[in-house]
Amino acid sequence: MAFLLQNMDVGQTPPIAYMQATGGETIQLGEALVLSADGLLTKCGAEAKPEYIAVGPKGEANAVPVVKVQDYQLWETQLSAAGDALKVGNKVTLDADGLRVTATTAGGVAAIVEMVGAAVGDSVRVRFA
Repeated sequence: MAFLLQNMDVGQTPPIAYMQATGGETIQLGEALVLSADGLLTKCGAEAKPEYIAVGPKGEANAVPVVKVQDYQLWETQLSAAGDALKVGNKVTLDADGLRVTATTAGGVAAIVEMVGAAVGDSVRVRFA
């Protein structure tokens, strides 16, 4: 799975922008991204709030269609590790793949709003804070 937009607290559709990505990096649909020091999209770190989510794969000339992450958006993804101790309200970190969240709460940036389950691969809904 990946980060998929589930709901917005406003009645608008988020605009899609095409931005340049780092040349040698593969970017997938639903991947959490940030801008690098040189202004190019790159995979988001575990404890960094994503600035953008890819809404398509990297295309010609390293252009990636993205949506800017906003506080009023609700994103669905999967747990990459069992989260038996997790509960709604916990903030978790991003997985190294940039597509899922972990069960680690220290340094977390994705606030859990809803949990379908706590096993690896179970869906959770998060907001980025």
